[in-house]
Amino acid sequence: MQKFDAIRPFYDSEVNEALHGVANHPMMKAMMNFSFPELEDEVWKEQLKRTHSIRDFQCNFIYQTIQKVLERSSEGLTTSGFEKLEKNTSYLFVSNHRDILLDTTLLNVCLFEHGLVMTASAIGDNLVKKSFLNILAKLNRNFLVLRGLSPREMLQSSKLLSEYIGHLLFRENRSVWIAQREGRTKDGNDATNPGVLKMLGMGSDEANLMDYFKKMKIVPVSISYEYDPTDALKMPQLMAEANNEIYIKEKNEDFMTILSGIMGTKKRIHISVGDVLDKEIDQIAAENDNANKQIQALAQAIDDSILKNYKLWPTNYIAYDILNKTDKFSHLYKENEKSLFERRLEMRIGSDNPIAVQGILAMYANPVVNKLKYEDAI
Repeated sequence: MQKFDAIRPFYDSEVNEALHGVANHPMMKAMMNFSFPELEDEVWKEQLKRTHSIRDFQCNFIYQTIQKVLERSSEGLTTSGFEKLEKNTSYLFVSNHRDILLDTTLLNVCLFEHGLVMTASAIGDNLVKKSFLNILAKLNRNFLVLRGLSPREMLQSSKLLSEYIGHLLFRENRSVWIAQREGRTKDGNDATNPGVLKMLGMGSDEANLMDYFKKMKIVPVSISYEYDPTDALKMPQLMAEANNEIYIKEKNEDFMTILSGIMGTKKRIHISVGDVLDKEIDQIAAENDNANKQIQALAQAIDDSILKNYKLWPTNYIAYDILNKTDKFSHLYKENEKSLFERRLEMRIGSDNPIAVQGILAMYANPVVNKLKYEDAI
């Protein structure tokens, strides 16, 4: 399958050589010293050099790294819905997207702990420009989404990506994670871009597009962090967009965001998986014979599941009440939680930037606004 070589992760036969190549890299040393502080460098290097598959690398090294990240920067990860998924079955997980690396890595931790098929995961090639990060991504079964292409190149790239996702799901029985839209949600409004679904549908050889989506076993995923460690970092882009300005990233901005997401304070984290969109797809096919309308309806069905299953935290209710000058949800948080939230806001943004303050408050409040559309969900 050489046609996928430009975007695919490593094959297991390539893993050992790649690990030998990065075993002495300073970033690998930093990662391993963080994950295994009790081990001498030679011990983990020896174990790395005896690793011959992605699964072994993920289970023996990355899993331990994430446990340390959760221990240091969170108050724990909880889950719901995983018991509904079947073992040895591949799913297409369509997820809201808050953190560059953690969203997909934490989902894989949950799948591993529940004995389910772990994912191959989409990642923008702009995030792995550094050679070490590119190798690490391929060792973690990430496949590349190519960015910054001309319209013609984009079409070709989308077709290849769609074919590869189909290959993973149906030939390799490998689950796939993909974000519901390009880039992370920066304003707290989780919404599926129909363009993502159109891309996924390009690989279909079914007469009916909805039959293909049904075969994919689409599972919406809601991930929520009580504190978003990158909230303040998202503000410059939001403010530029509010002023109709073109936002240009700093040179190392993505890398700094990855580090902040991993090590910054998150408090509690919850991942919820919805039901496989089976009956919903049947209903969409029965009610619409127009492909565009079907895709719009499927995007809405994914949104409905993600928003209904999104776990709201005290920070969300506090932000809603402050923003709307109300105490509507004051029974859902404590006064000291509100004080902590306000103090954190002031430390991260200051009080002399009202637009940024409003932006962060909206980022935390919008999940409440969205969930209020489903009154039984709050």
